[in-house]
Amino acid sequence: MTSPAVTLPTSAAPVFRLPDFATLGRQIRECGSREVVAALGRERRTAADLAALLSPAAEAMLPDLARQAALVTRQRFGRVIQLYAPLYLSSYCFNRCLYCGFSMDNAIPRRVLSLAEAEREAKILSRRGFEHILLVSGEAPAKLGVDYLEELARRLRDDFAAISIEVQPLKEAEYARLFAAGITAVAIYQETYDRRTYEEVHLGGPKADYHRRLEIPARAARAGMREVGLGALLGLADWRAEGLALGLHLAWLRKLAWRTGLTVSFPRLRPASGSFTPRVVVGEKNLSQLLFALRLFDPDVGLILSTREEQRYRDGMIGLGPTRYSAGSCTVPGGYGDSAVAGEQFAIGDHRELAEVAAAIRAKGHDPVRKDWDAIFQQH
Repeated sequence: MTSPAVTLPTSAAPVFRLPDFATLGRQIRECGSREVVAALGRERRTAADLAALLSPAAEAMLPDLARQAALVTRQRFGRVIQLYAPLYLSSYCFNRCLYCGFSMDNAIPRRVLSLAEAEREAKILSRRGFEHILLVSGEAPAKLGVDYLEELARRLRDDFAAISIEVQPLKEAEYARLFAAGITAVAIYQETYDRRTYEEVHLGGPKADYHRRLEIPARAARAGMREVGLGALLGLADWRAEGLALGLHLAWLRKLAWRTGLTVSFPRLRPASGSFTPRVVVGEKNLSQLLFALRLFDPDVGLILSTREEQRYRDGMIGLGPTRYSAGSCTVPGGYGDSAVAGEQFAIGDHRELAEVAAAIRAKGHDPVRKDWDAIFQQH
């Protein structure tokens, strides 16, 4: 399998070029059991090996993938699973995404937290024991921009070990400003690497630009962010091809930004406002294969399993590949302080609080970690 091409435009910034999405799917399905066995037997795996591990032929060897994924995870991460919570700041969004509860086409209660309200929500999470938080908002810069995020980070950075953001794409200089203010990581999901599907589900707004979205992770890395998170929204297109596209994107970023930590999230579509239903059924078995395959392809990548998934599944995956779990999540702005507030982005699958999730992790012989980074490192 060929690697994605890298070109240098006039800005001299490398650009990630993905092979045709349908071609990725065909390459995966052409793999047989021989290729799967060969991929499992290698210590370092290529993109061709990832295609084999994602193939239908690999389904019969899923227990072997699980065992090897668990071994690699133990070698690279020990028995540690980091815990975090999302903090939703705003439900305003200028995008028209068919799958999202915050889409501007949906008639939901809209709210943007004031800085004081956001700080109160963060204090609640701090009192509950969280040291890592993810600041989330819809993409509406006029409602919540860089100045807001910079000031909020300065207010919160002494209370948390790490602060990540999942907001609208920003300029490189803006990411650098936020890093200096105390933001440590950026999550920016492509949603789907299938350009045709991307255009069909993004009907309007800045997010409708596929190529603009694709280049944001590299921009955040160039700005100096300690960590950048990738992800595809499972249920929009062929999950096997999404997995191979994620692997190619990961490998490209590894070469471009070798100092930057990388993570992958595996969000499956959940019930939300609007009438959208998944275009592709992605079951737990499929999700497991995708997670195991990416762990074997990139032993050092952080793998995130959020509260979108049910308690039973999340508990069953402890030790098999994921290195980060969310807990006690709420997807509506102001929801930690007021449980009656409406307007969630999507429905949660695992409603357990931090202590319950931590207890489940300990019961499996693993260590739930609330802090694995200190802000003092960022100052240097």
